[in-house]
Amino acid sequence: MTRKICIKGAGWIVAWDAAAERQAYLRGGDVVIAGNAIEYVGPRYAGSADETVDGSGLMVMPGLVDIHSHPSTEPFYRGIREEHGVPQMYMSGLYERSVAYAPPMEARRYAGEVAYCEMLLSGITTVADLSASYPGWLDLAGRSGLRVYLAPSFASARWALEDEWRLAYKWDDPAAVEQRFMEAVKLACAGARHPSGRLGGIVSPAQIDTCTPELLREAHKCSRDFGLPFTTHCAQSVNEFNEMVRRHGKTPIQWAHEIGILGPETILGHGIFTDEHSWIRWHGHEDLKILAETGVSIAHCPSPFARYGQALEDFGRYRRAGVNMGLGTDVSPHNLIEEMRLAAILARVAAEDIDTLQTADLFHAGTVGGATALGRPDLGRLAPGAKADLVLVDLDHPLMRPARDPLRSLVYTAADRAVRDVYVDGIKVVENRRVLTLDHAGAHERLAEAQQRMEASVPERDFKRRRSEEISPLSLPVMR
Repeated sequence: MTRKICIKGAGWIVAWDAAAERQAYLRGGDVVIAGNAIEYVGPRYAGSADETVDGSGLMVMPGLVDIHSHPSTEPFYRGIREEHGVPQMYMSGLYERSVAYAPPMEARRYAGEVAYCEMLLSGITTVADLSASYPGWLDLAGRSGLRVYLAPSFASARWALEDEWRLAYKWDDPAAVEQRFMEAVKLACAGARHPSGRLGGIVSPAQIDTCTPELLREAHKCSRDFGLPFTTHCAQSVNEFNEMVRRHGKTPIQWAHEIGILGPETILGHGIFTDEHSWIRWHGHEDLKILAETGVSIAHCPSPFARYGQALEDFGRYRRAGVNMGLGTDVSPHNLIEEMRLAAILARVAAEDIDTLQTADLFHAGTVGGATALGRPDLGRLAPGAKADLVLVDLDHPLMRPARDPLRSLVYTAADRAVRDVYVDGIKVVENRRVLTLDHAGAHERLAEAQQRMEASVPERDFKRRRSEEISPLSLPVMR
């Protein structure tokens, strides 16, 4: 017998208006979960239920969909990367940090557990996890209660540095690359076959500049053959843009289009530095048109780039061009609501126009936009037949009051602090702001010890043999 849960008399419901193909408010209604799916959204449910939740003082909204994240590494950089950048590399600290810091492989599950908890506590119910394969990943994803898309990364080359201004590449043996590629696809497929029914897989060549065209084409074909999404980092830095122009005489997006890896199944991480970006000033304006015409999705992650002084130009313009926009948490904390807030502010600054986007645009990206990118019309919306992934927001939280427009209050004021309960696949995974499936506190303790080990190894990896404190000094001097 299918168990039913009725959330009765909710103060506000963010419901899916199928006729208008958009989210809409419903006041004083009911939401009914039957098993792992939503059975009813509307006023005054007349049927019976096994459990009734008092919805007064709550906003019920769909779970958030995070389409670009690195949970197994980003928590390691807390206290390190927030102000770390290299001016000679167009402010980006990505390459120096990637070379100098190597989170211990056996400890990445602790970072993953911390990140998964942060996601759940901020209302994320689905995540695309772009990690290098590490021991225990599949088990952790299965235990988390999240809907996790495993996207194990692989590449033909690694970044290398010999000075502060030139990015170099160490190209690996093709046979070794092919083996890593096949292992990654096998793991992605294992995710898609996981008995929980909550996991999935993505074919994920790491970056447009670290993969040969042959590997990218083979990976893209594999994604289509297996019916899996395809993702790679593209147009994520000025360094990458200049490197691709040096190699091919084309922008990264134009080259990706030329080799045939763009399509509705493709998610491009970031897509910031297009031919129209003010930091580029390229001679043509073709990139946005290519993205829209090929049906590509962009995973927009504003926080890490804003910390470098960089921004997408701009979210609203991409949407108006017809590009499907999703959101990601490419940095710690893994909080998609805060990413929505920052995306709105940066878009308006970049466009010099408050009307370039609205809260509805951001929420669409964080729900339906992400679900569209993953090919999942049953996610990101509260509608009969959709998966029962939903979030209960406390309207009585001081930062939500007065709840005149609860989504605005959530995005601009309260964020994760007002998230009370979270359901994934009809199962409660967060209750009264506590994760039920994972050990949040214990994972933090184990992560802290592993971060110390990572920092101790920095002089062996850094091209100048610096200590971690020299690369990323503390905010204040330590008194002796």
